[in-house]
Amino acid sequence: MVAGGGIRKGVSLGSERTIEIEHLGRMGYARAFEVQRERHESVLAQRGEGDGVGGGGGGGGIGRLLLVEHDPVITVSRRARSGEHLLAGPELLAQHGVQVEQTDRGGDITYHGPGQIVGYPIIDLNALGLRLHEYMRQLEETVIRTIGTYSVTGVRDPGATGVWVPGESGEPERKIAAFGVRVRKWTTMHGLALNVTTDLSHFGLIVPCGLPGRPVTSLEVETDGAVTSMDEVTGRLVGSFCEVFGVQPSESS
Repeated sequence: MVAGGGIRKGVSLGSERTIEIEHLGRMGYARAFEVQRERHESVLAQRGEGDGVGGGGGGGGIGRLLLVEHDPVITVSRRARSGEHLLAGPELLAQHGVQVEQTDRGGDITYHGPGQIVGYPIIDLNALGLRLHEYMRQLEETVIRTIGTYSVTGVRDPGATGVWVPGESGEPERKIAAFGVRVRKWTTMHGLALNVTTDLSHFGLIVPCGLPGRPVTSLEVETDGAVTSMDEVTGRLVGSFCEVFGVQPSESS
């Protein structure tokens, strides 16, 4: 495992670079995916107009950060055999009120639901001077810094994208955040999912991220119930994101 160091603090863009923060509230996965695609087209249009995103110079917006809490859903990527990691049949899924959706992000299979903060950065990587590998590491760093404000240690696993909480006395590391992205025309979609007060039993319906034997956890569990405010954690996540990526937040109206 690798601790949360080694990531540069954003890019030297100056304080004029901004990102629009858009709170979607609670929303079904399919509808949120439509919103992502709409915002993605908007960011690409800004780039084409030379206005804001990727428009040159030292200022302007670099895109949007969408924040959402999903209705219970299992998302399955296009990766070969990822569908085999769905353990529950239709009847059991219906009992739990969990839907299944296909997704075009990277990664394998995961669960989203109430009590989980999902962040979808729709940003122009060219405007930030980032390549995909560095972008992924900075997403991880965002979560590591966020949970660190609650005295929870987050680490990386070189063989498995995500943020993990170290195990004790030989116990395995516990996954607290999952990541999966798609980049089209060098503008990102999808992103991160941080468990705050998530119903962790729903992860038993799948092999999370296709990694057998790797347990999941949440901030609520890791702080013995001290962290339960989604709004507070979301605010800290936004602050960490802006710090890591070297941008200033602009709240969407």
